Amino acid sequence: MLRTLVYLGFPVLLAGCTGPLSTLDPGGPAATSIATLWWVMLAGAAALFVLVMTLYALVIWRPDWGARVSPTRWIVLGGLGLPAVVLTPLVASALVTGERLLPLGSAEPLRIEAEAQRWTWTFRYPGSGDIKTEGTLHLPVGVPVDIVVTSRDVIHAFWIPRLAGKIDAVPGHTNILRIRADVQGRYQGLCNEFCGSGHSGMRFDVVAHPAADFSTAIAHPEAGRK
Repeated sequence: MLRTLVYLGFPVLLAGCTGPLSTLDPGGPAATSIATLWWVMLAGAAALFVLVMTLYALVIWRPDWGARVSPTRWIVLGGLGLPAVVLTPLVASALVTGERLLPLGSAEPLRIEAEAQRWTWTFRYPGSGDIKTEGTLHLPVGVPVDIVVTSRDVIHAFWIPRLAGKIDAVPGHTNILRIRADVQGRYQGLCNEFCGSGHSGMRFDVVAHPAADFSTAIAHPEAGRK
């Protein structure tokens, strides 16, 4: 019976790892790094849980063994040493992943401006004249893009779960997030900072085009909605 429940439960759980807003279904290198970090953290948490449960079982089943360990050793080894063995590599992995997400490098990437305003997003493409799109962000596949994020009213947050982490949109200030879409197709983005009554509907579409078609796509954005 238990085996049957496990077999039936795994597909249900895995189904939650896909979808337009799933961080575990990455479409670019930044999101892949974040997803990898999540799996590493999950593995570390599982390892720490198993170690703690093993000690717990030993104390329950062999109380004489637990009594021989002094309180000082329980605090130093169990409370400090054991977590340090697991948490140290996890912190190192998180720092390395965080560095990879920063907009570093000598090459000047494509820049796109993202301006938030309750309850819409406006995207401008400075390298392509005065072109702007409302509610739809167009990206070239395989090309690093710096998204310059700001806001006209209150604090919002720019987030495309399948492409990168989130970054705040702050009035009077610009934040830069580097993303790259490696898979052609459609994604979804949203505001991830509560900004008022219309927050839940403050979403936008993301269309990743072949790099050769990008200029045409932003010049005729209505074609990208089909």
